[in-house]
Amino acid sequence: MDPIKNSRRGFLQKAVLGAAAAIAAPSILNARDQIEKRSKPIEKGPFKLKYAPSIGMFRATVGSNDPLDNIRFCNDQGFRAIFDNGLMDRPVEEQEKIAAELARLGMDMGPFVLYADFGVTSFVTNDPEKRAMLLDRMKQGVEVAKRTNARWALVVPGRYDESLHWDYQTANVIENLRYCAEIFEPAGLTMVLEPLNTLHDHPGLFLTRIPQAYLICRAVNSPNIKIINDLYHQQITEGNLIPNIEASYGEIGAFHLGDNPGRNEPTSGEINYKNIFKYLFEKGYQGTLCMEHGKSLPGMEGDAKVIAAYREMDSF
Repeated sequence: MDPIKNSRRGFLQKAVLGAAAAIAAPSILNARDQIEKRSKPIEKGPFKLKYAPSIGMFRATVGSNDPLDNIRFCNDQGFRAIFDNGLMDRPVEEQEKIAAELARLGMDMGPFVLYADFGVTSFVTNDPEKRAMLLDRMKQGVEVAKRTNARWALVVPGRYDESLHWDYQTANVIENLRYCAEIFEPAGLTMVLEPLNTLHDHPGLFLTRIPQAYLICRAVNSPNIKIINDLYHQQITEGNLIPNIEASYGEIGAFHLGDNPGRNEPTSGEINYKNIFKYLFEKGYQGTLCMEHGKSLPGMEGDAKVIAAYREMDSF
């Protein structure tokens, strides 16, 4: 056998094996990384901010509709607040049980929906009957807040009136809110006004923008009338999220969360929630951030993805 050919064949074999090993090495390392990640315990310590799932958001994993079971699961996952848009419609006994469990766990209750009728003109009018209806509703909300230790109640001022100049409507909203403030102030309850987008979800509403809500709150001039900044809605309406938070921060009482497009968990759309959460943390924000959104995946897989998304966004 030709020794030169034999030597050349050996060199080529070594070269091929060396190249194969070089190609395989990253794959092996990546596989090891994935195994290590899966073997690490799931982080369950408290989040830096008070992200607030809705009661029942993780129902698929909890395996129960019992609100107390769902609250306990949220607490176990590191959430230190919840919210419940339908709190006013729950039986009194259930409201009291929810309040007791939240108190036991040291959790906050985010804003509950007190008034949000999208189909009628209400706050934009100076109609005495509508004002009486609104004030009666506010009194009902105060009673719910007393039972549940809730500190915030959400209000949507309703539709705009096509037959009335916009400035007159604004003046009527301000006046009606001053009457509401007289009810809220002695009770220590804060109303948060929610601007909503009209481009995709709620055409025809009066309150749509953060600067508009800011103007109204400054005009009412009550510590008990503030804004809830729904970042999903405001990304659609006006964008410029952090600068608008900065400009109106003194009048913001709470936040709603949801990515766009799709209105699902952070990381599912275009909003850079990690930067927003870092900004709020550095501002010293202590209020709730209600997770008013859906899940991009169904069932238990969707539950896990939501929790993982908040862990990722909270890792600033």
